[in-house]
Amino acid sequence: MLIKSTPAEQRTVLHNVSGETFEALRKDTGEDRGSRFAYDCGVLEIMTPLFEHENTKIQFDRFIVVLAEELGIEIRSAGSTTLNRKISKRGIEPDICYYIQNELAIRGKQTLDLENDPPPDLAIEIDITSSSVNKLGIYSGLGVIELWKYDGQNLKFYQLIEGQYVECKFSIAFPIVSVSEISIFVEQSKSMGEIALLKSFRAWVRKKIKIE
Repeated sequence: MLIKSTPAEQRTVLHNVSGETFEALRKDTGEDRGSRFAYDCGVLEIMTPLFEHENTKIQFDRFIVVLAEELGIEIRSAGSTTLNRKISKRGIEPDICYYIQNELAIRGKQTLDLENDPPPDLAIEIDITSSSVNKLGIYSGLGVIELWKYDGQNLKFYQLIEGQYVECKFSIAFPIVSVSEISIFVEQSKSMGEIALLKSFRAWVRKKIKIE
């Protein structure tokens, strides 16, 4: 067992964990716990997010909601819902994930079963400290088409192509925005008031829409 503590996240890593044990731990601890699980072929990482991590997550969520509102796109937020498929021996609880292109397919559903339902269209993963599991491999195994990954300094957009993630400059779900543009607002969130930031972001999105 290895424990790493930082102001952003605390991680506990367990090795040689069976899929059955992972499922049992997930069910026994429930969805209201403060920690999040990531499981990759026998390696289980339990991450407890702290202030820096959670505040960053909230900013991303607000950006997504503003983009959807201004573009007139319906979304279904799935938060940190457990995403897993037994056949892939992988599972994860993302920081946030959304149904966008497939929103209509899961509208009205109260539970998700990735054996039958499509995976979220967009997941956002924040790792201020280095994760001990291959999260790109987990998400690709689950079939999540778009992933935004942020390490506290750098934001990257990924698109799933033929089972592998390829870094890209523009969002798939929101093609009007580039990773460099979103990165500016993420950086501003570290020193700017949240309401002022949100107003600035909304004004920028409206200007982008007019230009497009």
